[in-house]
Amino acid sequence: METDEIKLDLPPEYCHYRDEGCEISSSCLNCPLPRCIYDQPGGRRRWLKKHRNYQIIKSAATRGLGVKELAAEYNLSQRTIQRVLKKAH
Repeated sequence: METDEIKLDLPPEYCHYRDEGCEISSSCLNCPLPRCIYDQPGGRRRWLKKHRNYQIIKSAATRGLGVKELAAEYNLSQRTIQRVLKKAH
């Protein structure tokens, strides 16, 4: 056993963690999600895609935008927009 390095196993109250949050919340401790997106498989990417799809569906319903306009606004293919809108129905 090496005595040069002594590692302390301090209780959490004696350790200082930087709570930097993410694009969802500025603080992990104040995050509205029940589970961190980084703890889930494909978490961040999946959450962003779900959020984007929600915005597309909302824009189609409230603003009456068609597939072509939505594709241009979200910089996606018309086929992707069609798939998103199809899943909404």
